[in-house]
Amino acid sequence: MNKQEADILLECYRNPEANQRELSELTGWFLGIVNRSLKSLAKEGFLDDKAVVQEKGLAAIRENSPKKAVILAAGFGMRMVPINYTTPKALLTVKGEKLIERLIRQLHEVGITEITVVVGFMKDQFEYLIDTFGVKLLVNSDYSVKNNLHSMALFAGAGKKRATSIGGKKSGDAAQNGNFYVVPCDLWCEKNPFSREELYSWYMMDEEEDPDSGVRVNRKDEVVRCKTEECGQRMIGISYLTKEDWGWLKDELISMDGNHGYDDFFWEEALFAGGQDRMQVSSRRAEGYGIVEINTYEQLRNLDAGSDHLASEAIQVIADHFHVNERSVTDITMLKKGMTNRSFLFRIGDQKYIMRIPGEGTELLINRREEAGVFQAISGKGFCDDPELILPEKGYKITRYLEGVRTCDAENEEELRKCMTLLRKLHDMHLSVDHTFDIFGQMEFYEGLWEGDPSIYPDYAETKRKVLELKEYIESQPKDWCLTHIDANCDNFLFYIENGEEKLQLTDWEYAGMQDPHADIAMFGIYSLYEKEDMDRLLEIYFGEMPEPHVRAKIYCYIAACGLLWSNWCEYKRKFGVEFGEYSLRQYRYAKEYYRYAKELIDQMN
Repeated sequence: MNKQEADILLECYRNPEANQRELSELTGWFLGIVNRSLKSLAKEGFLDDKAVVQEKGLAAIRENSPKKAVILAAGFGMRMVPINYTTPKALLTVKGEKLIERLIRQLHEVGITEITVVVGFMKDQFEYLIDTFGVKLLVNSDYSVKNNLHSMALFAGAGKKRATSIGGKKSGDAAQNGNFYVVPCDLWCEKNPFSREELYSWYMMDEEEDPDSGVRVNRKDEVVRCKTEECGQRMIGISYLTKEDWGWLKDELISMDGNHGYDDFFWEEALFAGGQDRMQVSSRRAEGYGIVEINTYEQLRNLDAGSDHLASEAIQVIADHFHVNERSVTDITMLKKGMTNRSFLFRIGDQKYIMRIPGEGTELLINRREEAGVFQAISGKGFCDDPELILPEKGYKITRYLEGVRTCDAENEEELRKCMTLLRKLHDMHLSVDHTFDIFGQMEFYEGLWEGDPSIYPDYAETKRKVLELKEYIESQPKDWCLTHIDANCDNFLFYIENGEEKLQLTDWEYAGMQDPHADIAMFGIYSLYEKEDMDRLLEIYFGEMPEPHVRAKIYCYIAACGLLWSNWCEYKRKFGVEFGEYSLRQYRYAKEYYRYAKELIDQMN
């Protein structure tokens, strides 16, 4: 039975009184295809000569009809700024109903009550669904570093010991049995897209163009990868998988999930089975269901201008500051999530801006009033644009967006010299603020935020003891006390072109305070993950020559101390699910290695 015949068999079952012309309208197939298919189905015993479904046809429908569903709701919803800072996308209210609740009710309407919801980001907010709707929750703990291919792999059985379901019925295993719907959590469907009867696997596509999708439906009704000159079509994401197709697909998902090269991939990649140029399941047209995908604040606003979730404090702050209506805040786009903050891009008229929103736990790390004092001290000095708005009580900051920005390449000596020149300009101005950045005090403070939890490093106590030994040497050395940046990360030096001229700014002054300027050199080196040879070259560039051994020893001490400082910071941020990969490990290594380099140099001088 081919796809056309399957569609016609289902409509004969659902609409037993329909004639050939009505079957053509219901299925979308030409009248000639309908007539030909009716004859073939009758010949094969699925229908009789009056198009009445026979036992063979009924058996096929029973064998392939849906029993379960999985809803994918683990991700950040990064494009949903600023709403996603407080609410998972699946729990957005649209026209008085939460997105995921509407999807669950639509599944219930066709008799599907065994539903698994894969959760991750703000997973606790989904717990009520267990009691209200009887769903299972499957926790994806890697939601922050992997895309939804991993969610589907967990559902398929990958990492069974780590991925256990909570709540719901204990009657069966969809991962083994197949015959279920796959449903993205961010869809609002005006008409129910689910059915009590299905006969084959499919993936839902829309005719609307989407240049970013990379796929389209060809004349054979197959979902294929776009050729270079072709424009893609919108992928809806709802899919149906029969037992037969789930058999090979779950193996494909588990295999791909075991390869870190697929960490950023969507689960649909597995439908192409081994990188083929077409999906191994049929397409299903989305027309007629009124399906809206809600990926952004503006899409929600366009669908339901009265949604409670549009009452965003951040958007209201923007509107109030620029004296515009909230609908004038457009092109809201998530920027890459930083180590400390979450920021988004927006437009007012022809000008783009960036709004900074503090990240989880940041209120314990940053004194926003002190930060405001820093901006007052550097205002008009040429280090960066003055903020359009800074609200110390909230940590909100709005700055002008710079077009064509690139960050400093820490391996490019020409760029490195320009950055060190700007940094030295800051130090030579001897600017002053009312607060200090105490390296050793902050080290202890961050450790205190662990709330008694031990370090993840078994030799932490010994490493800390050694680093604290260096404090005496640091305090014995002369210092040109002044405003230092502290977060002198190569990524915070921004090159851009304005009026045909290359300019350089230094951004992110959150940690800035009074300190020895030589600490900034240490910070730049450890942020850049320099090896010792690169670190010494940095000293030559900043000073114009290799500094005296006592200065070099002091900077090595700073590298060790700052390495442990930021390692402790990373251990605190890890409590909020923030991972830093190589960065955190390298900071701890700086603490150990540069303690040794500093001691060796100090001993030589003695």
